[in-house]
Amino acid sequence: MKLDLHILGPLVALIALIILGALLNPAFLAPANITNVLARSAFIGIIAVGMTFVITAGGLDLSVGSMAAFLAGIAIIAMNAALPGVGENWGTILLGVGVAILGGVVAGLLNGLLITQARIEPFIVTLGTMGIFRSLTTWLADGGTLSLEYGLRTLYRPVYYGGIGWITWPIIAFALVAILGEWVMRHSRFGRHVEAIGSNDRVARYSAIDVNRVKLMTYVGLGLLVGIATVLYVPRLGSASGGTGILWELEAIAAVIIGGTALKGGRGRVWGTVVGVLILSMIDNILNLADLVSPYLNGAIQGVIIVLAVVLQREKRAADER
Repeated sequence: MKLDLHILGPLVALIALIILGALLNPAFLAPANITNVLARSAFIGIIAVGMTFVITAGGLDLSVGSMAAFLAGIAIIAMNAALPGVGENWGTILLGVGVAILGGVVAGLLNGLLITQARIEPFIVTLGTMGIFRSLTTWLADGGTLSLEYGLRTLYRPVYYGGIGWITWPIIAFALVAILGEWVMRHSRFGRHVEAIGSNDRVARYSAIDVNRVKLMTYVGLGLLVGIATVLYVPRLGSASGGTGILWELEAIAAVIIGGTALKGGRGRVWGTVVGVLILSMIDNILNLADLVSPYLNGAIQGVIIVLAVVLQREKRAADER
């Protein structure tokens, strides 16, 4: 049985990175560092699972980082506004959670409707909403930072820092989202429809698949997951600004492509996306621990990784066509 390196490649790369990290710095495998890497990757990972469905269906979303910043901002504003009436309790926090999640669904619905009903290219729509969400966040913060009231921040902190043993809640949430996403992609009718649309949406229409509805649901699902990621992110710093979530869209797309999902759609691998997220997080962590390059170059490194991943996909496609 011939092994497909294009499928196993990300897993091999992940194992190689773990070995390299351990050799460069013994602290790499310390439980505290592993927890830190997994917790920081959870936000991008949750978003990347949703991005896997969008890209598999032949779409793209450049707005997720700006959307996360906007959702964090309106959630903080809602909680601070409700504090005098509701009080410093979990009721106020749950109100903010609801605002973030509902806002994510509405934002995803907006992107999806513009793409499916107005028939505007996903790149153009999400490039536009990326600017809108980022500008709205900066406006709401008046060019500064929106900060959660201190007592609420203290009460909310365990959502990020707490958990079961050394496994924090963001890690648990990421694991649950990844497992559910993999099941939906592999074993549900929706997952099969997503892949069919990405392969050839015209044939999918002839097969009685409601293409617009499925595409719309991928964007709504991504918006929902951005909302969940935001809910887990806010207690980390207790603030939001126009700079929150910068390059999250790049990291999410990079993780999806590294994991083996076809950029042009038709083939999605949620488990590969999870591996891609961990690869990016470990590269970032190894560079910081080993002090090999400036942390300001991490975005450039991620960009190079995206280009290489796409080149490898093209080589595979060319080989398959021969």
